[in-house]
Amino acid sequence: MLELIKKIRNQTGAGVIDVKKALDEANGDEKEAIELLRKRGLEKANKKGGREACEGIIASYVHTNKKVAVIVQLLCETDFVAMNEEFLALGEDVAMHIAAMNPKSVSPDQVPEDIIEEHKKMWAEELKEEKKPKEIIEKIMLGKEQKLRGENALLSQAFVKDPDRTVEEMIKEKAGKMGENIKVGEFTRMEL
Repeated sequence: MLELIKKIRNQTGAGVIDVKKALDEANGDEKEAIELLRKRGLEKANKKGGREACEGIIASYVHTNKKVAVIVQLLCETDFVAMNEEFLALGEDVAMHIAAMNPKSVSPDQVPEDIIEEHKKMWAEELKEEKKPKEIIEKIMLGKEQKLRGENALLSQAFVKDPDRTVEEMIKEKAGKMGENIKVGEFTRMEL
């Protein structure tokens, strides 16, 4: 049992007491205990979401071909966390994700309107040819817009290293583990 606690603690970064509680609740099932710890970490991160994050780092990534580079601002609450190795690695992961997936904004509501309007024109033309009722067209257009916003926003994209989680979920898990609010500020992606 001690070895299992140590293994889960190393994997999740959770405290010994939290790991023991999760294992007790999961009746000794390692995977279920890890999932419980992950959910609790997300809950903690959501509670911390309103706290001000004014410290942090500027992380960067340059692709091996030297043709794509990213600079990203990753914010937290204290300089102590900002210098934590795990936080620094998170910054690098976020920068690498931006280089790979080329998001247009941090969140869906920040996707540039010119991108949305350009696509709306194309969708309207496609749907006009299908001769659907107006109320159906409006619902379809709304759904297409939400999908486009999600695909072009960093936080709602599937994380490139773990497609089962979004970037936002991955950041919230780290925030829960570190005990601070963590947010992405701005980013710049350059490509030759």
